[in-house]
This record gives sequence, structure tokens and C-alpha cells, in this order.
Amino acid sequence: MRKKEAVPELAVVVPVKNEQDNVLPLIEEIHAALEGVAEFEVVYVDDGSDDRTPQKLAEAKEKFPRLRSVRHRESCGQSQAVATGIKAARARFIATLDGDGQNDPADIPAMLATLRAAADPALFLVAGHRHKRRDSAVKRYTSKFANALRRALLHDDTPDTGCGLKLFARDAFLDLPRFDHMHRYLPALFLRAGGAVVSVPVNHRPRERGVSKYGTLDRALVGITDLLGVMWLIKRSSPPEIDGGDD
Repeated sequence: MRKKEAVPELAVVVPVKNEQDNVLPLIEEIHAALEGVAEFEVVYVDDGSDDRTPQKLAEAKEKFPRLRSVRHRESCGQSQAVATGIKAARARFIATLDGDGQNDPADIPAMLATLRAAADPALFLVAGHRHKRRDSAVKRYTSKFANALRRALLHDDTPDTGCGLKLFARDAFLDLPRFDHMHRYLPALFLRAGGAVVSVPVNHRPRERGVSKYGTLDRALVGITDLLGVMWLIKRSSPPEIDGGDD
């Protein structure tokens, strides 16, 4: 009889689009960071790449059996790619990680320890805070302004919602309302659901390979619409207080 495969504790979900040169180096770093720390799987979501990202993922699977990949035929955006990866994951806990190599997988073990130690890990979000960002001055200043505005309007008390490195329970994410760019509003959405959020300092690295998929202006314009939508969601929410139940 074939032995049943153990369900991993943690799934590292990585959305990518045209990151052929970053695939293998980042997968190697993820494995180096988590070997001996937790049972884990790695789920890559290729969001309609038209470079050699699919081939690089196929090559990586030969070396790393924990790796699985899902491909969107056409690009659907980062939030949908994250959601696809989380739905494909089997683990209880999820770590999201940008595929450009700027997030450091070495930060995941400490974040996982924080999540494990939470009073209620099922509704707890550990968010990375890039305290020393390695981006252009324009990107840093616009991000700082956007974060300040978001905190003032949403009261999510999170200094850096744009950091791709976050850890949380899979089931909690699947219960959240989903929309384009929702990955930037996970702290507010977790609080809306009655959960808790903690931000921890994480390493941030300059992009060494490939090019950014985001422009400053287009990100700002969609951010206004998203912010108004999340404000509406928060005002319309009324999470129940559960007072026991039948055993």
C-alpha cells in the first residue's frame, strides 16, 4: 500500500510574470531558508508569462520535488495569481513572496514562529515591513504617501501593506472578499474579519534580474478606487461574536 503523503504545515506561494532569471535562484533560497524549519511546499503561479518562465519552472521541478506550479493562460494580475496559488496549496499556513527576488526568504522562519505563537493563528496576519527599501526614490516617496493615506482612512495600523512577504492561515484568506489588488489590503481585510495583525521588519533587496511590472502612476490611480472600495467594505461589515456552540 502506498504511504499517504504528509500534508505540509506551510506553503510558500509565489506569483510571477516574466521572471525567467529569478525562478531558480529564489526557489533555491526558499529551500535553504526552510529546510529543517517546517514541512513545506512551494507553489508558483505563472501569470501568463511570455518568456521562458514556464521552462525554468519545469527545470526546477526536476531538482525540487516540493515545487508545484499553476499557469494562467493570460495575465490576471498579482492578486488573482496569489489567490490561485493559495487555492492550490494544501498547507494550513501560507507565506506569500514576490517573485522578483527583492523579498528575502530568510525572513520566513521568524515570521512563521510569530504566527505559530499567536493566541489565534487562524485569524492572525504577520506582515513584512521593508524598513530599508531598495527601490528608486520616486517609488519610496510615493509608497510612503500612499501608506500614510491608507492608514489614516482604514486605521489598519500597518506601515507597509505593499510588502509581498506575509504569513497567515489559508482558511482565513479563503473567507475574505476578493478583488483585484486585494493583496495590498490584507491587513484591513483581516481586521475587518475580526482578526489581528502584526508588522515585523524584514530585509528588502534591490532587483538584480528582470524589470518591474508596475509603474508609479498606474499603481496610484487604481489605488484610489481600491481604497474607496475597501472603506465601503469595512463600513458594511459586522463580524459575529461567537458565544460557544454544540460539541
